[in-house]
Amino acid sequence: MPAGLSDADLLDHYSAAVSGAIERAHPAVVHIEAVTPQGPGSGSGFFISPDGYLLTNSHVVHGASSLHVSLADGRRLPADLVGDDPHTDLAVLRAAAADVAHLTLADSDSARPGQIAIAIGSPMGFQQSATAGIVSGLDRSLRAGSGRLIENIIQTDAALNPGNSGGPLVNTRGEVIGVNTAIIRPAQGICFAIASNIARWVAGWLIKEGRVRRSYIGVAGQNVPLLRKLVRHYHLGLDTGVLVAGVEPASPAARAGLAEGDILIALDAHPTPRVEALHRLLTADRVGESAALTVIRGVDKLELPVIPLEMPAAA
Repeated sequence: MPAGLSDADLLDHYSAAVSGAIERAHPAVVHIEAVTPQGPGSGSGFFISPDGYLLTNSHVVHGASSLHVSLADGRRLPADLVGDDPHTDLAVLRAAAADVAHLTLADSDSARPGQIAIAIGSPMGFQQSATAGIVSGLDRSLRAGSGRLIENIIQTDAALNPGNSGGPLVNTRGEVIGVNTAIIRPAQGICFAIASNIARWVAGWLIKEGRVRRSYIGVAGQNVPLLRKLVRHYHLGLDTGVLVAGVEPASPAARAGLAEGDILIALDAHPTPRVEALHRLLTADRVGESAALTVIRGVDKLELPVIPLEMPAAA
């Protein structure tokens, strides 16, 4: 930004960035009405393709017998559930619409603390509401309704309220960096969004097969940097790995001898610099197949044999 700008000029630049992002994004944002066994509910969502596919949260639409979406142009349309994944709290719907405005999923790995983050949705039923804040933190973990930890969660102080669930968290270009999913009550300014890179991967599976089939090894992990001396000593091609924060009893990881404090750096020689990289590798075709985990334990590099199992479908 040019030097010598006054405070008023800076505020004008900020306002222009936020209002421009909202103007670009809001035509693709919808209000969702769902009829579930628990009664009527509502949330938000956004189109990801011109032919009516849209993303939202699983908890907004899971088990729904009827779905309708209200578009920014005033239309109210029926929608079908293409598939949902309670393990990541994501779902894909398809509305009977063509040539709709849609949003681009940005590379959430490029998100940085302090950057502007804008949430758009229908909090408390107030459709097309927007709030702005910053990315407060990255690589958070959040437990889904299925009990599974969702990794690489984005924390933001853009105000979210009931009804924002499933709406987009966008950058100043109007690109989606996250799918708004949760707030912490009674805290203020602590809100969470599922990273767009996870959303892109899950949406692809849901559109293709209606569900996400995946294998699992039974670990809870978080991204951590690797010690430089270990990177140099073992000639590793990565500088981060997945710290094992927990191992499920009787899981494939437990049977393989994986322990809390180990750092996963590869699965069958495929690097795992981040939790989502490990998730992407644990595909359905690995179920029941022998694989090798490469881990750093202390200063030692180990290879542990493991046989992934199919992750049970969430209820």
